[in-house]
Amino acid sequence: MPKKIDPALRERAVRLVLEHRSEYPSNAKVIAAVARQECVGAESLRRWVIQAEIDAGDRGGQTSEEHAEIRRLKAENRALREDVAILKAATAFFVGELDPRNR
Repeated sequence: MPKKIDPALRERAVRLVLEHRSEYPSNAKVIAAVARQECVGAESLRRWVIQAEIDAGDRGGQTSEEHAEIRRLKAENRALREDVAILKAATAFFVGELDPRNR
């Protein structure tokens, strides 16, 4: 199970990367430096920065809000499919019980 990162730490690390980008020759260098400074994984920080850029509209992709809505809708869809399966089974059972040929 992934460990929970403090949202304040995540925001601070992303902010540091975005603020100090111009001081480094590449994104990888600034991300590595900030990751060492904040004691977080460089790959995690790279993904956080990309998501922050998407959420800000600077990069194409699925925003955090869209992702949360899709997850919610998938869970709702799964629950509704389970309800339909239960109702189909109950209908088949009761149709069989009410059939006069089964008496």
